[in-house]
Amino acid sequence: VLLVFAKEDSQSDAFWWACDRAGFRCNIARTPESAVECFLDKHHEIIVIDGRHSRYFEPEAVCRLIRATKPSENTVILAVVPQKPPDQEEPSVLPLLCAGFSRRFVENSSVSACYNELIQMEHGEVRCQFKLRACNSVFTALEHCQEAVEITNEDHIIQYVNPAFERMMGYHKGELIGKELTELPKSDKNRADLLETINTCIKKGKEWQGIYYARKKSGDSIQQHVKITPVIGQGGKIRHFVAIKRPHVDNNNQIHKFNKEERCSGEHSQSECHSLRHRDRRKDSIDARSLSSRGSDAPSLQNRRYSSVARIHSMTIEAPITKVINIINAAQESSPVTVAEALDRVLEILRTTELYSPQLASKEDDPHTNDLVGGLMTDGLRRLSGNEYVFSKNMSQSQLALPVTLNDVPPPIAEMLNDEECWEFNILELEAATHKRPLTFLGLKIFTSFGVCEFLNCSEATLRSWLQLIEGSYHSSNSYHNSTHAADVLHATAYFLRKERVKSSLDQLDEVAALIAATVHDVDHPGRTNSFLCNAGSELAILYNDTAVLESHHAALAFQLTVRDSKSNIFKNIDRNQFRTLRQAIIDMVLATEMTRHFEHVSKFVNSINKPMAAIEETSTSSMNSDCEGQANIRNSPENRLLIKRMLIKCADVANPCRPLELCIEWAGRISEEYFAQTDEEKRQGLPVVMPVFDRNTCSVPKSQMSFMDYFITDMFDAWDAFASLPGLMEHLSENYKYWKGLDEMKCKSLRPPPPS
Repeated sequence: VLLVFAKEDSQSDAFWWACDRAGFRCNIARTPESAVECFLDKHHEIIVIDGRHSRYFEPEAVCRLIRATKPSENTVILAVVPQKPPDQEEPSVLPLLCAGFSRRFVENSSVSACYNELIQMEHGEVRCQFKLRACNSVFTALEHCQEAVEITNEDHIIQYVNPAFERMMGYHKGELIGKELTELPKSDKNRADLLETINTCIKKGKEWQGIYYARKKSGDSIQQHVKITPVIGQGGKIRHFVAIKRPHVDNNNQIHKFNKEERCSGEHSQSECHSLRHRDRRKDSIDARSLSSRGSDAPSLQNRRYSSVARIHSMTIEAPITKVINIINAAQESSPVTVAEALDRVLEILRTTELYSPQLASKEDDPHTNDLVGGLMTDGLRRLSGNEYVFSKNMSQSQLALPVTLNDVPPPIAEMLNDEECWEFNILELEAATHKRPLTFLGLKIFTSFGVCEFLNCSEATLRSWLQLIEGSYHSSNSYHNSTHAADVLHATAYFLRKERVKSSLDQLDEVAALIAATVHDVDHPGRTNSFLCNAGSELAILYNDTAVLESHHAALAFQLTVRDSKSNIFKNIDRNQFRTLRQAIIDMVLATEMTRHFEHVSKFVNSINKPMAAIEETSTSSMNSDCEGQANIRNSPENRLLIKRMLIKCADVANPCRPLELCIEWAGRISEEYFAQTDEEKRQGLPVVMPVFDRNTCSVPKSQMSFMDYFITDMFDAWDAFASLPGLMEHLSENYKYWKGLDEMKCKSLRPPPPS
């Protein structure tokens, strides 16, 4: 932002502090000359010119000076105008607009008023100017691309052709722009009804691709591969057509029949597909020795390039979703109008990127759910900000005791650990008994019972050192995301791995990967969400491009810590291939705990495992053994084992609502406190508040817990219970929901009901 104010006053100060609050860089110029000089150096997005005191400079003249420079065409210029007495006529804004101003601001020295004005401009005019600025890049790309590009409006009047089009057709763009396509000479080599077929297709808003003969300016016909795409514009109507054309290459010198080459909406003719699939690829290549000098080799170079493209298109690399869309497209052609319209809606849904994310009702309907989804399933507003949030690594949060063997565990702790195979195991009692080091003690017990040291060929001393290293890298200052949470998730993971159907679906490498992933899945967690880190411009958010920031960090740091020192490197004795397989499984499971893909993971599990297994149970009339064999085949495929492991760690990570009530209440209090602390910090730093309902002064903990259960937990655990058979957990979940619902009906916002009066 450039502020052009001759004198410093409360108005210029207000804009300065508003820029600071918004995280915008700001310069101040006192004279028209210094304003132009500064603008030409910095190319500001917003310029604010003081128009209240014409004795210093004429604001319109300053604006014209800036608008006379080339970089200003995409700059938003704001005029600050004086307040008028209520009885005076409001002056016209036209003189300001004619001078080059974008908008005006009636003087107001409130920092909040200036901040709101700047933010509105950023989200409105500035973003529009960014798009316009990007258009220059787009046109530069069009000018230099080798495909011929022709853009027409909805009435087929030519509005743009690029140099490649001019070269191919022999016209200059001045001879074409403004003319209707019907005015240009046509080749008589096309099938009689081809133009009508193309028009019918593109007027429906569908893309057309096929072979077409065009007539060059010289009168010669040229065979082209043409792709015409309708562009939807204002009012949801087709406003333009973009045609991309290139010479049709036939390296085998065969004439292709147009009625077989034509395709609309991505439909290939059977003959074309057949010829592409069975053509000898070696015949498509061009001998480099046949290429002549640069001056005469343009067609040959193009042919070589298009030959390569043709070979790429002939490969049978096609995503399943693409096949589904092509099948639906084909079905539409022979369907009644009502069915075709319904299929259009289906295609619209399938082409979105958020296939597995349910659409929420309006924010007013359920603010708790919306805030949870906003906080857990998005990566923030990605706002450019000067704020930096860098948390300490907290690698030595407390002096850890020397490693202990499983036999040396103090008797009270050993007695607690005897119950670790029970779901009702109280991890919080272990936390207290171990002075907030439950992960090392529980890890030793569980890893030993699953034979992890034997599998990894490492000593118990190495395992102990590793567990202490990982536990020391959790933040004990976090109320929720600390090593007790990691121990809790490890306990749930081990419990699930012991369930018969899970155990029979996975091998020992899967089990070891799951236990390690559970142990490290939140290592070095800062007690803030991904959205917070992205909004704060943290080092981690920048490092991981605002995508799965924390989960990527947990996985990467776990391996960095592990291999850093031989004393704690539990992987040092396994061979390279086994390590790569194990590493990939651990990373995949840690990344699965990220909530943005929650519904995708659950939906895939339900559709690939729950439903097929249920179908076998329902339709099987043979013996129980063959029934089990069919279900085992489903469970044991590599793809489905991956889904089982992801579902396992996802459920272990958020199993608190399925724990006994007292544990459920304690965990609810801890996660709420962590979210409250985040909201407090967002307000202190002037960051967007990601989850406004988690305000410690107004939040209803029962409502937030019910929303979390309704939206994330119930369906996922229904699916996991159907697979792993967990009646005890489901009973706890039901009882806990009733507890929170009872508190909510009492209008109680806290963890527990008020004491009786």
